[in-house]
Amino acid sequence: MHRLLVVFLVACKVKDAPPLKEPYADNFERANLGGGYVDTSDGQGYRLVNGALSAKGAKNHPLWLARRIPRDVRVEFDAWSAERRGDIKLEIFGDGRSYDPDGGAYMATGYELVFGGWGNSKSIIARLDEHGKDLVQRSDVKVVANKRYHWKIERKARVIKWFVDDMKTPFLQYDDPQPLDGPGHESLGFNNWETDTWFDNLSITPI
Repeated sequence: MHRLLVVFLVACKVKDAPPLKEPYADNFERANLGGGYVDTSDGQGYRLVNGALSAKGAKNHPLWLARRIPRDVRVEFDAWSAERRGDIKLEIFGDGRSYDPDGGAYMATGYELVFGGWGNSKSIIARLDEHGKDLVQRSDVKVVANKRYHWKIERKARVIKWFVDDMKTPFLQYDDPQPLDGPGHESLGFNNWETDTWFDNLSITPI
């Protein structure tokens, strides 16, 4: 009963989340996350440390931004892992409230972007299921521990492009003939399984 009540309250909070119509930025230069995020880890996976967002041991409980992002959008931020295992994760165009309830196979509500997942063996953009078949991947680039990477993610219509650092061509690109958009697919979430990962200098721009 308690869990059902918590889920209900979170769902109500997300339903009222205002849309982003102007550029948005967060540099995490404060003591606490505050009310701008929905923390489905109940404070166990995310915290602010020295002006950056720490994500560790969240077990696929995303930290959702409490704003609705537009379908066509550019998202940028810095990200790094303090471990050689890598595993830097983001979910985009999700529902803003869902999480892995039991530590099993996580079924996302949006697209998952994973850099250096599965023991730093591959990177993916996956539609709904990181263990499924609707994804693109590469295994030739590994996450270097403590190296800061700049991510830029853009979606226009049905194509998601993910750039890392100053790449002129996408690190990965996903063309979805049935793009996830509209109600239930308007949220951005930082995610994490167990590795020591970090995020900073978030900016979101409608395009």
